Formats: sequence, structure tokens, C-alpha cells
Amino acid sequence: MKFQTRLIPLAFRAVVLAVLAAVVIFELQSQAAVTTAYVVSQGSGTVTPINTSTNAAGTPINVGADPDAIAITPDGKTAYIVNQGSGTVTPINTSTNAAGTPINVGADPDAIAITPDGKTAYVVNDSFTLPDTVVPIQVWTDVAGAPIAVPGPTVAIAISPAGKTVYAVGYDGGITPISVASKEADPTITAGQSPGYIAISPDGSSAYVSNLYTDTVTIIGTVTKKVDRTVAVGETPSVIAITPNGSTAYVSNQGSGTVTPINIATGTPGAAIAVGEAPTAIAITP
Repeated sequence: MKFQTRLIPLAFRAVVLAVLAAVVIFELQSQAAVTTAYVVSQGSGTVTPINTSTNAAGTPINVGADPDAIAITPDGKTAYIVNQGSGTVTPINTSTNAAGTPINVGADPDAIAITPDGKTAYVVNDSFTLPDTVVPIQVWTDVAGAPIAVPGPTVAIAISPAGKTVYAVGYDGGITPISVASKEADPTITAGQSPGYIAISPDGSSAYVSNLYTDTVTIIGTVTKKVDRTVAVGETPSVIAITPNGSTAYVSNQGSGTVTPINIATGTPGAAIAVGEAPTAIAITP
């Protein structure tokens, strides 16, 4: 009988523990399923979180003056907000939606990209009065490193899929590769007139740069760091999107209302695809 009376509490305890474990797992799964969209409002100097499960907007988060860009770390823990008017970047803890201490980066920051390993954020400073720079921020400390000089005006930035190279796009025609390891800029690669956007193939072998005023796309070999070829597309090409399998680059031509597909294997353009007037963006499903 003693054995039976002892067995009952043990069995009950096991049931309780199992129920608690199930509740914890359910809560973790529920939390994992919740994602948040962060909307940057330049006019109010705030970022508004939106729960994508309920579409409910949270309390706006105050950041710096004239915020105009955002990037989120690959682990989803931190959102970095670029504040053009105050020359800072504000980190936001996505679990609490609390803004951290602003990070000083320089004059007129306007673009940001984060390495795939989530260790470094790169911020472009496109100033009217000072030389353009790219500033690295160490993510785990939120400390800005030494600025890297690049030709300006700098209008876009991209990081290779392997996370080894940052590409800064200068509107005057120069593409500047920056080594992530050394934080040093390589010689600038000349593209076409007024490049405005850059996309990198999934295997990291090629960079595609749209040239607004020459109606072309410059293809750059990332290993040789030289121009492989220049491809004629539609009028005023802007955003480029590349298929996940790396077979085709699609170029939106704002001036001609078309999209030009480029065969990545051959570097040749296909027939233009008519879309709506003045296409300004393009994205491809995973």
C-alpha cells in the first residue's frame, strides 16, 4: 500500500509536468508564429510596429529626425533605423519595441544593409557638403567603426550573399567594392551613366547595375571586379530583381513601361514585357 500511495503523487506530478511542458511549447510556437512589420514615418520621426497576425498597429516608437531607411538583422532581434536628419542610426529591440541609444554615423545617412551573418550593418552617408562614406556598425555592441570613403553621391548599397563584399553605388558612375574583412575599399568600377540600383546573383558571381540615363544594365564579375558586359534594356531602368535559382534578372524600365528579362547564363536580354506605366519596383517570390 505504501508503494501505491507513493505512486499516485508521482504519476500526478508527471501529468502536471507534461501539461506545463505542452503549454510552454504552445506559447513558444505561438510567439514564433507572430511577426511584426515596422513602418518608418519620415514626417513624424517614428517607427510603427504592426502585428501581422492581427494587423493591429502598436505604439509608435520615437527615433531620430527624418528617418528614411530600415534594415532588420537576420535573427530578427534588432531593427536599425537610419535617421537622415540627425545623422544617426537607432536600434530597436524587436522583442520589446524599445529604442536604444542612437548611433552617430555621419552626415545625411540614407541607406543601410546588414551582412548575412548579422554581425555588421553598413550605412551610407550621402552628404551634399561632405565626402560620401560608408560606416560599419558592429551589431553586438552597436558601435560605429571608422568611415570608409567612397565616390559620391552614393545612392544604393548591397552585400554579396556570402557576406564578404559590400557594394556602394555612386550616381556618378562608380561601383565601389568594400571588403567586409578588412573594411577597406577596392578601386572603383566604372559602370554606365547615373547608376541607380544594384542586385547580386544568388551565387554571388555577378552584380547587375541599372544605368538610368544610358538605358543599360552593367554586369560586373565579382571575382575579377571588372565589367563583363553592358546590356541594352528599356528606357530609364531602375530596380532589378533576380530569380532565386539565379537564372534570370528582371529589370523594371520606368520610362518605357516594360520589364526586360536578362538571361544570366548568357548575359543576353529577352523581349521586353509590357506592364503598367512607370514601373518603379519589382520583387520575386521565394
